[in-house]
Amino acid sequence: MTAPNPSPPADLSVEQVQQRLRQQLSPIGDTEHIDLRQARDRVLAQDVVSPISVPPHDNSAMDGYAFDGACLASGGPVALKVVGTALAGKAWTQALQLGECVKIMTGAIMPTGLDTVVPLELTTSGADTVQFDASQLKTGANRRRKGEDLMAGQPALRAGQRVTPAALGLLASLGLQTLTVYRPLRVAYFSTGDEILSLGQAPREGAVYDSNRYTLTGLLARMGVEVIDMGVVPDQPAAMHAAFDTATREADAIVTSGGVSMGDADHTRAIMAQMGDVNFWRVAMRPGRPMAFGQLRSAADKKAWLFGLPGNPVAAMVTFLIFVRPALQRLMGYEAPAPVLLQARCTEPIRKRPGRTEYPRGIVERDTQGQLSVRTTGPQGSGLLNSMVQANGLMVLNHEQGDIAVGDRVEVMLFDGVI
Repeated sequence: MTAPNPSPPADLSVEQVQQRLRQQLSPIGDTEHIDLRQARDRVLAQDVVSPISVPPHDNSAMDGYAFDGACLASGGPVALKVVGTALAGKAWTQALQLGECVKIMTGAIMPTGLDTVVPLELTTSGADTVQFDASQLKTGANRRRKGEDLMAGQPALRAGQRVTPAALGLLASLGLQTLTVYRPLRVAYFSTGDEILSLGQAPREGAVYDSNRYTLTGLLARMGVEVIDMGVVPDQPAAMHAAFDTATREADAIVTSGGVSMGDADHTRAIMAQMGDVNFWRVAMRPGRPMAFGQLRSAADKKAWLFGLPGNPVAAMVTFLIFVRPALQRLMGYEAPAPVLLQARCTEPIRKRPGRTEYPRGIVERDTQGQLSVRTTGPQGSGLLNSMVQANGLMVLNHEQGDIAVGDRVEVMLFDGVI
């Protein structure tokens, strides 16, 4: 009598997979010192402490006249004598008497004893006087204080932050020319399977052109990693082993598509298991279910993290966005904020089985009332790549959620800035 087949392991929830990835991954640690002009989108490896205050002195927020705000106490008409002009980059150093003011340009240092600026458009001028209504201002108006943006000695940016264009400007305002950042992450990619055709090959029965190579390397390039494109690897043990060994030697991480399901014809799972400690997960999600994750070791004793994705085009992209992208960001040292999920009113019914997270492709629009609404792109098969082209986001139907009725609010993750 044969023993009964053991029950298959239960599917992992999306949250469980995300937690396991966070627990096992940490930044690669290698750093380099680069010029600020090359720093856009790089990840800071250490805190940047401001060497100066920004602004470095009290200055005028606009063109106008600087004066002592004590003269506003009357609350009525004010007339002041104009005794000179304070220009940006050239401080006014002479002392002023009560009832005097200086014409001042935006960014000019506030003269000693003066704390308020009246904008030009609120004044009328005589030969050497200026008049305005005190009721239109408060003491301290239109003055930028020293260190209002940042004080000397304070962290300007923290380790793990990405250097955005705004951050570049902030760092330049501190006079910093160089930064210490993590080196770029190196990620190898290849598709697997004898049925996969590279572009330029003649069509043949049962074969498909390799779309995953272009979607996934495109997503990787958007992240700012160094992509090692290894093309298509046939489903042959020797070729697979050689590809994994090369990728492990040259890259910090490896992304593959195809060959991680239970199909008997795939040698990918066996090679992965031979070369390292790899887990083959079934994830309670749609699209996407099979996924491999672990660490491979090359013949030269070099290690690399492996992310094996499903072969269906939409499943590969969604699995990348939900799991691989945040995992690679962690390896990059980037303390990425969680994706912002918007609430939108669903305009069609959607059947949803509790017990798995589903990601229908959605089109988000504003309805006639100005509120966000979302509808699916139509059929949601995991091979329908055109649906990802039509969509501008993914609906996020959570693990315990059931059917969606027309008018129900659902969460949406927009593609803008991701794809």
